[in-house]
Amino acid sequence: MLKAYYRLIRPINALAGCIAVFLSAYVAGAPSWTPVVMAAITVLLITVSTNAWNDYIDIEIDRINKPERPLPAGKISPRGALIFSFTGSIISLVTAASINQPAFYIALGSNILLYLYSWKLKCTVLIGNAAVAIIIGLCFIFGGVAAGNIDPTLLLAVTVFFAMLGREILKTMADYKGDLLQNCRTIAVVWGKKTARVFVFIFLIISTALMVFTYFSEKYSPVYLYIIIFGMCPLFTYIAINAKSSSTGTTLERNSTLMKYGFFVWFLAVALGAGLAG
Repeated sequence: MLKAYYRLIRPINALAGCIAVFLSAYVAGAPSWTPVVMAAITVLLITVSTNAWNDYIDIEIDRINKPERPLPAGKISPRGALIFSFTGSIISLVTAASINQPAFYIALGSNILLYLYSWKLKCTVLIGNAAVAIIIGLCFIFGGVAAGNIDPTLLLAVTVFFAMLGREILKTMADYKGDLLQNCRTIAVVWGKKTARVFVFIFLIISTALMVFTYFSEKYSPVYLYIIIFGMCPLFTYIAINAKSSSTGTTLERNSTLMKYGFFVWFLAVALGAGLAG
């Protein structure tokens, strides 16, 4: 049972959100880490609770695309996932309120938007993709709010927005078969996988350009630029080349996962770039 819930919450996604909060607070020069810790806990709770809600809503689609997930595999009941989701969301509002009022409003808006995403926005052309990208970008602003200084986090949030927008579209390509059968009208289903690939390519270029621009704008250490040039650029190039409309869902899902792990490389670049800046 515990293993099933572990898979339900998708801990890597939750961990990435927590790291984003700590990283942005570090860049923003947090005077106290207590509110930052509460912000990270809030992001953790929002992530795991809305992941459970997403799986509850997508159970029929997942029977086709991802039958190994806990709900379609029968390892967790839909009612259990629903209770888990609502409980986590409520607690996230309590932890956010303990930080400050802006943090509470961000947490409330994030919960609402993510619940709407799984319920209605996911099966739309670009709107649902943008909703998820906005929420992930807000993780960086949330860290700045907890630190009391959002200015150094804004460019990071915009960079993540475009990168995640590309990844979300890539995921619609990976989920094409199940979405088509369930009449889920994503960009890949409505406009075709070839068009979706063009958007993936465009947003990866924009996010890469923003990563390079950050070096000059924020005056980071050259270490940051080296990691971007020799780490992120080859990774994004590989993903763009292999995001073919003819690729199988498994291959596209693998590229999406690779991109997710690639963000940890960017996190390292930002931490070192800001920390070693002269």
